[in-house]
Amino acid sequence: MNHILSLKTALAICLACAGLTSVQAQTAGPYPVPRVTLVTHSSPGGGTDVFLRELSKYMAPIMKTNFAVENIRGGSGAKAVAHVAKGPTDGSMFYGTTPTYIQTTLLSKPAVGYDGLDPMLIVFIDPEVIFTRSDSPFKTLQDVMAHAKANPGKSRWGASNPASLERIGMEKLARAAGVKVPIVSHEGGGDQMIGVLNGTYDIGIGEIQELQGQLEAGKVRLLATLSEKRLAGLPQLPTAKEQGYDVVIRKFRGLASPKGVPDSIAKAWEDGARKVLELPAYKTEYTKDHLTPMLLGREAARKFIQDVAQETAQDFKEMGLLK
Repeated sequence: MNHILSLKTALAICLACAGLTSVQAQTAGPYPVPRVTLVTHSSPGGGTDVFLRELSKYMAPIMKTNFAVENIRGGSGAKAVAHVAKGPTDGSMFYGTTPTYIQTTLLSKPAVGYDGLDPMLIVFIDPEVIFTRSDSPFKTLQDVMAHAKANPGKSRWGASNPASLERIGMEKLARAAGVKVPIVSHEGGGDQMIGVLNGTYDIGIGEIQELQGQLEAGKVRLLATLSEKRLAGLPQLPTAKEQGYDVVIRKFRGLASPKGVPDSIAKAWEDGARKVLELPAYKTEYTKDHLTPMLLGREAARKFIQDVAQETAQDFKEMGLLK
């Protein structure tokens, strides 16, 4: 018995070291393969990694197959995309999509871009919010813009890296308000948060999950959401559009497959995701993170990704990142 336990322990350690974590189905069933690998460019604990692990935990008993999440780093997602593009077409491998795989394709032009995969599902919209420190003089987004107009050269805004969706959001917000403000980029949300908290930046931008700790500590104040509608979990937070700035940022979370995966498999995923989104336990998880369900099946997902890619290319041109 001790020998068996040690083997299991060794296997678990090997899987963890390889960035591969399994979720076991409760029973064998009709899905055409016994094991599905969900690949992400995100590191363990990152946004997409958490999304895939939570989704697979609830999908396993419904799809009646086993799941594993594999983290493949490198090339801002390009390595993971190329890996999945060469994968089998039997429904055993998928890529966790976010705007990153579109942005990387447009700016870096890797050998295999977002169009080397076939969009299969869009599951969530992950809202971006504008925030300031809790003791700042800005109570609304209009206060921020009024200050920027009245004090040329004195405002500074924080954002993530130059090609990020967050940076695009800040650029669009500045154009919508008719203000010229230096937008300072960072490698991640942590450095940006420090700049907002110490007053270096008037405002920052990020996801609710990233800000949760500071919100609970009363260190930051939310000024707007860049979503189409108000967030169900934060009904008191107005959208930027409501405050006069027509800016909507669509940060999505979904799945894409290698090209050639049958429509029957895509339909099985759409049906399974629809059931999963209605599970009370899963609702509690994604509601806590303020994720907004937006289930799109294969055909709608293809159209959605095409639209986002065109929109992103236009944004990059306006930012001078593309000709």
